[in-house]
Amino acid sequence: MAFAALAVFAGSVVLFPGTQSVTKGIQSGVTPLLFAFLLVVAVVAGAVKGAIGFGYALITTPIFASVIDPTMAVVVLAIPPWMINVFQVGETNTGLDYVRREWQLVALALVGSVVGVYVLASVSTGPLVPFVIGVILLGYAVYQVATSFVVVEGAHHPVLLGLFGLLEGFFLAVANLGPLLPAYLHTFERDRERYIGGLSMVFTVVFTARIVQMALFTDLLTTYRLWLGCALAVVTLVGLLAGTALRRVGFDERRFDWVVTAMLVVIGLNILRKTGPAVVRRLLGS
Repeated sequence: MAFAALAVFAGSVVLFPGTQSVTKGIQSGVTPLLFAFLLVVAVVAGAVKGAIGFGYALITTPIFASVIDPTMAVVVLAIPPWMINVFQVGETNTGLDYVRREWQLVALALVGSVVGVYVLASVSTGPLVPFVIGVILLGYAVYQVATSFVVVEGAHHPVLLGLFGLLEGFFLAVANLGPLLPAYLHTFERDRERYIGGLSMVFTVVFTARIVQMALFTDLLTTYRLWLGCALAVVTLVGLLAGTALRRVGFDERRFDWVVTAMLVVIGLNILRKTGPAVVRRLLGS
C-alpha cells in the first residue's frame, strides 16, 4: 500500500515538467481550468473504486478521451489504476494464494494485456470496442435485476473464467475499459473483500505488465505521460481513501449489489451515448 503511494508521489515530483509545461504536453486546447476539472474527475473516480472495487477507468477514460487524444488517455490512465489496485491488494490482504488458486485467470489476463498493448500501438480500433463493452454491461445489469441478483455458483468455471480474464486484459489494454471481469465475478462472489481483492490482484498484474511493455517496447509512454499519470494517481489517492472508508461503514450486501449494478448501467449508457453515433455512421459507410 505505502509502496504504491510513494512510487507515484516520487514520479510526480522527480518528473515534474515545470509550471509552464504542466498542460503543454497534453494538447493546446486544455486550459488550466479544464486540467483542474480532470483532476476532480480522477478524485471522484478514485472514491467510486474504493467503495465498490472497480469503476476508475470506466469513469475517467470516456471523459479524458473526450478532452485529450484517446490513445494518450489510455496510456496516462494506466498509472493511477496500478497504484489503486496495489493499494487494494494490501488493504484486502489478498496474497499469492489467490494467484495460485486462480492462475488461469491471471495468466490469460496477462496474455490479453500483452496482445492489447501491441494492438493499441499499431491499430486504431475506433469506437467499436467500447461500444461492445457498453452493450455487454447493459445486458448484464438487466440479467441481474431480472433474477434479483442471483448467485450463480457454477459460473466459477476455470475455462470460462480464463476466457473472461483474456478478454479483460485485452480490453483494458486497448480501451482502458475492463468491466467484463467485475461483472462476471459478481455473479458468484458476494463477499466484498474477496471480490475487491480478487479484482485488484488481476488488475495489478495486468497494469504492471502494460506499463512495463509500453515503457520498454513501444513509444507510447513518454516522460511527460508518465509524470501526468503519477500526478493523477496522487490526487486519486484522496478519493480512494474516502471511498474505502465509505465501503467499510456504509454498505450492506443488498446495497452493495444495487450500487454495483447501478454503476454498470450508468457506465454502459454513457459509453453507448458516446460511441453509438460513430458506430452507426461506420456501419452505414458514411
